[in-house]
Amino acid sequence: MKAFLPALLAGAILAGCSSVDTPALEPIPGSITYGGQPRTKLTKSPIGSAVHHQFYSETGQRVEETYILQPDRSLKLVRRVVGPDFPD
Repeated sequence: MKAFLPALLAGAILAGCSSVDTPALEPIPGSITYGGQPRTKLTKSPIGSAVHHQFYSETGQRVEETYILQPDRSLKLVRRVVGPDFPD
C-alpha cells in the first residue's frame, strides 16, 4: 500500500500536464527564414545547433531570434525577443 500511494500521487500530478506544443513562431521581415528557408545549407554545423540572429524590425525595435538546426538542415525558429534598442 505504501508503494501504491506515491505512484497514485505521481499519476495524478502528471495527468495535469499537457503535451500540446505551443504554436510555431512565424517569421517576420528580417528573419532568416522570412520568405522561405535560406538557399545555403549549414553543412558543417552539428544537428541541434543553435543559430542566433539579431536585427531591427520595420518599427525600429531590436529583435533577437534563435533557430535550431533540424536533421534536414533547415532552420526552425524557436525563440524571439523584441525590445527597444536601448533598454532603460
